[in-house]
Amino acid sequence: MEWSGEASVMQARRHGENAVILTAFARDIGLISGILPGGASAKRAAMIQRGTVVALRWRARIEGQLGTFSAEPARARSGLLADALALDGVNAVTALVVFALPEHDPHPRLHEATEQLLDLMDQGVPAGESGWSHAYLAWELRLLDELGFGLDLTACAVTGRRDGLAFVSPRTGRAVSREGAGEWADRLLPLPSLLGGTGNGGMRDAFTLTGHFLRARMAEEHAGKSLPPARDRLIARLLQRESD
Repeated sequence: MEWSGEASVMQARRHGENAVILTAFARDIGLISGILPGGASAKRAAMIQRGTVVALRWRARIEGQLGTFSAEPARARSGLLADALALDGVNAVTALVVFALPEHDPHPRLHEATEQLLDLMDQGVPAGESGWSHAYLAWELRLLDELGFGLDLTACAVTGRRDGLAFVSPRTGRAVSREGAGEWADRLLPLPSLLGGTGNGGMRDAFTLTGHFLRARMAEEHAGKSLPPARDRLIARLLQRESD
C-alpha cells in the first residue's frame, strides 16, 4: 500500500533512537501516521515541527500496518514558533485534530479550515476582534460539526422562531429563545451576541459554549477520555489577551 501528498504535521513522537512516529493531516486521506527514520535528528527537527507542511510518501506492506514515511520540506510556518500565543494555538489545534479524528478518514472541509487557521497564526495576525481568535472559535464549531455534534443556532427549539435567541440547550446543542426557555433558563447555556444571540456575552461565553460540547459530546461520550489540556491553555491565554 502506498500514498503520497502534502500534509501538515500534527504530532511527532520519539520512536527508538533515531526515528519518530509522525502524524500528519492531509486533505485526501485525513490523519495518517508512520515511522519516519532519522526523524529524531537535529537536522530534521525543524521540518517536522507542528503545523509545518511536508511532502510525504507513505508505504505499508499490508492494510492496518503503521507504515513508513519518507519526507521532504514543503512549506515552513516559522511564525508559529515566534509568538507564545501562536505556539499555544498550533498546539491546541493539532492536539484536538489527533484526539478527535480516526486515521485514514478524510475531512476536506475541516482540513481547509485548519490550513487557513494555521496560516493566520503563522502570519502573526493578533488575537482580538479582527484576529485569529475568532477564526479559532469558528474552527471549533467546524470540528464539532464534522464529528456530528454541530450546534443548531438558527431557530428556537421550543417555538421555532428565529429571533430573540438567548440560550443553547446543553443536551441537544439547539438554540432556545428567552420566551421558549421560561423557567428553564437557569439550566441553559447563554448564547452570546458573537454567535447570533441576544446576550451581551463575548468570547468567554462563546468558548464556554464550544468547550461544553467538546467535553461533553466529543471527549466524554464519543472518545471516553478527557479533552487535551492544550485547548484550555490556549483559551486562558486568548481571554487574557482579550482583557488586556
